[in-house]
Amino acid sequence: MIWIPIDRTRDISLIRQVYEQIRTRILHGELIAGECLPPTRELAANLGISRNVVVEAYDQLFAEGYIEGRQGSGTYVAEGTYLDPQEKQDSLSFFEIQHLEEKTNDVIDFRSGLPALDMFPRNIWGQIAKQVCTDTSNSVFGYGQPEGRIELRHILSHYLKRHRGVDCHPDQIVITSGATQALSLLAKLLLSPGDEVMIEDPITHEIQTIFTSTGASLFPIPVDEQGMKTELIPLNRKPSFIFVTPSHQFPLGGTLPIQRRIQLIQFARKVDCFIVEDDYDSEFRYQGGSINSLQGLDPNRVIYIGTFSKILSPALRLGYIILPPALTKRCQELKWFTDLHTPSLQQISIARFIDEGHLERHIRRMRKVYRNRRDHAKKCLVKKFGDHVHISGDSTGLHLIAEFKNTNFSDEKIQQLSETHKVKIYPVELHTIQKGTHKNKIILGYGNLTANEIEEGVDRLKKGII
Repeated sequence: MIWIPIDRTRDISLIRQVYEQIRTRILHGELIAGECLPPTRELAANLGISRNVVVEAYDQLFAEGYIEGRQGSGTYVAEGTYLDPQEKQDSLSFFEIQHLEEKTNDVIDFRSGLPALDMFPRNIWGQIAKQVCTDTSNSVFGYGQPEGRIELRHILSHYLKRHRGVDCHPDQIVITSGATQALSLLAKLLLSPGDEVMIEDPITHEIQTIFTSTGASLFPIPVDEQGMKTELIPLNRKPSFIFVTPSHQFPLGGTLPIQRRIQLIQFARKVDCFIVEDDYDSEFRYQGGSINSLQGLDPNRVIYIGTFSKILSPALRLGYIILPPALTKRCQELKWFTDLHTPSLQQISIARFIDEGHLERHIRRMRKVYRNRRDHAKKCLVKKFGDHVHISGDSTGLHLIAEFKNTNFSDEKIQQLSETHKVKIYPVELHTIQKGTHKNKIILGYGNLTANEIEEGVDRLKKGII
């Protein structure tokens, strides 16, 4: 007779307890193939539980193939049910994970592109999300279209026209799960092994990886304080597309002037290629008015990518891609193959959030917050480092560039700062294609840091690089 410990205080049903313990013993070879199991009535009496509990546990084991019945002779362990156990890594409980996160909270992380998470408009978003769940039709809870909800695409086309100078019809918009998915869709849509992408250098390392994963190669064009140096584009190249961040170059922060934008478009027209414009955080501009999109100059040539991750929260996983009409159908097909569609409830919630004016109010509020944090970061850097630091790329967005005299940020230096001084910084060199040109520059993101955290972080940085 097998013995199975039963614990009535656990939140796992008795049926599940009996099933799991017999199953585990079979898998581990404690109950071997051909061994007869006790009758359900006998096992139930032995364990002091209802026979129905044992019957249902046996039924589940039968259904999954662990045991088999032999007519007139009982129930037996089936053949081929032993699995050689391997060493299992201990998993952390919820409370252990929470404790681990608390232990790492003493690290000040200057990660770029992260908005102020504590200032997400939770109450308003919660109210809208509740309304969406209770007010919308039943069809919203079914499958949607790959290009996204028409409500959001319609509202978004008007919003982007007003605020970013984007010229598009709602049918040209495909809603994505963040900008990363938009970039991945574009890579699949436009790139094949052996193709070439003309791209800013430096540029986000993750974007480089997305493009090269298709087998394409990167042709880097250097960047200065005004963005891509378009005069360096060789006229004898024919890339599949040109990738730029014209409103706020990442990471160096330049804004592409109209002369270079026109040069870029003229080159793209001449060689018949597309331009991909990543407009990742241009809503937060601190000097002068907003900069119009490159897409507005040539909607049939420029593909525009946007995201709500920097404006609101990365947790929403909401972005969009605006394509020339010739590319929309194929992009919709690729989106369908990827994940059918972006979650509909999120789409309708953000549509209402924009339509009711909450997004514009949130941006205005956060622009003041981020300007104060930027100014404080600059003040702390100058106070600690004086003439040994040069600050640039700070007119827009959620980060700035700090360039230090006689300091190279090697991998060892970055690791030492993190482990010994509990401050995480990010070298520009990480994002370069042609290495060696930006070794003394770091990216300092301030969006998700308080004034006290910024000051303490700069103080730790000072101690770490003396």
